[in-house]
Amino acid sequence: MAHETPGGQSKLGDSNTLQAANDVLTGRSKKNLLARLLPFMGPAFIASVAYMDPGNFATNIQAGAQYGYMLLWVIVASNLMAMLLQTLSAKLGIATAHNLAEHCRAHMPRWFVWFMWGLMEVVAMSTDLAEFLGAALGFNLLFGIPLWLAGILTAIATFIILGLERYGFRPIEAVITVLISVVAISYLVETFLVKPDLGTVLFHSFVPQFAGSESIVLAAGILGATVMPHAIFLHSALTQDRIKVKEPALLKRLYRFEIVDVIIAMTLASLINIAMLIMAAATFFTAGATNVGTIEQAHLTLTPLLGQAASAVFAIALLAAGLSSASVGTMAGQVIMQGFLLHKIPVLLRRVVTIVPSLVVIAMGLDPTRTLVLSQVVLSFGLPFAVIPLVIFTSRRDIMGVLTNGKITTVLACGASLVIVCLNLYLLFTIITGG
Repeated sequence: MAHETPGGQSKLGDSNTLQAANDVLTGRSKKNLLARLLPFMGPAFIASVAYMDPGNFATNIQAGAQYGYMLLWVIVASNLMAMLLQTLSAKLGIATAHNLAEHCRAHMPRWFVWFMWGLMEVVAMSTDLAEFLGAALGFNLLFGIPLWLAGILTAIATFIILGLERYGFRPIEAVITVLISVVAISYLVETFLVKPDLGTVLFHSFVPQFAGSESIVLAAGILGATVMPHAIFLHSALTQDRIKVKEPALLKRLYRFEIVDVIIAMTLASLINIAMLIMAAATFFTAGATNVGTIEQAHLTLTPLLGQAASAVFAIALLAAGLSSASVGTMAGQVIMQGFLLHKIPVLLRRVVTIVPSLVVIAMGLDPTRTLVLSQVVLSFGLPFAVIPLVIFTSRRDIMGVLTNGKITTVLACGASLVIVCLNLYLLFTIITGG
């Protein structure tokens, strides 16, 4: 299986990082623990961007405004399941040097491969639609720029960020990490401003509760906005050529470092999502503004409740989340097209195919919130076609070798997949039927 990974890691990889990683894996490094971890940090942070994108803003704000802190546990549970699946995706790339799309191409019937490719292209476009729309809204809320112009600015910024790929994987990982840090700091400020009740937050983070069918729909929406099919495809591509080792002992050691990368990145994503819901619960639910259900309403309502600074910080967080997730979504589109087709496609064409539909929708002036909802429907439909093959491939010893899933891992992965698929199908059903 021929392949080309995002960032051109096989040609332009950061030699210092790779040398440091090899020194750690072979036991030659005498650095402290943090310095030994750093060469392996990065892939999970890029994949984790999908877990704090504008779709998460919409669902977390709505959940917090309508139900207060009650659905915090859903965020925690969703991120634990996502953590497991992202770990499996990273492991697939490490063990086989091929990504999930390439494995689908190699091991599935040709007709199904073509179906999967078409579906995942639509998923990638829907993903970019939500991300581009979020970044455009960020530009619009901050600077009053019309959405169509903000969409063009988002596309330009995305091309600039992805252009860093020519310099290796470290520059783009650094930029994405900085954007994630902006989102994290913004919500740290928001959380400080709203002064939540920490006891109540801890209780609802671990005690499952619902309050009628609408809360179940919102829980499914939080899950649907958290576990994204494009992130599962992308993570396997980010690890497939990043650090190359073949010896079984070194593969296991590399995988353990990748687990640490996933745990740190996904914990940060979880905390940011928790902070989003806390902000909505402490601000809107407490003030009786339970009808706040859109990003624009949240921004407008924050000003009278918390002041101009709070609404500005919110818009900055949305812009940073939109730009980072738009870049990652476009990168995932490249991986999907390249992996399923196994043909060398010009990078510019791969990016344009993913970006143009988003710009068209924004230029048409469609309702942003409704468009975000429809994009989540498409993502919900595509999720089983990413999760199920991932679990199957990582459970096959002929594919994974020494990194084959153990029995407990397989049971947990099957359970998480079943929950994710069922809740997403439920969300899809309720949206289609208007239930």
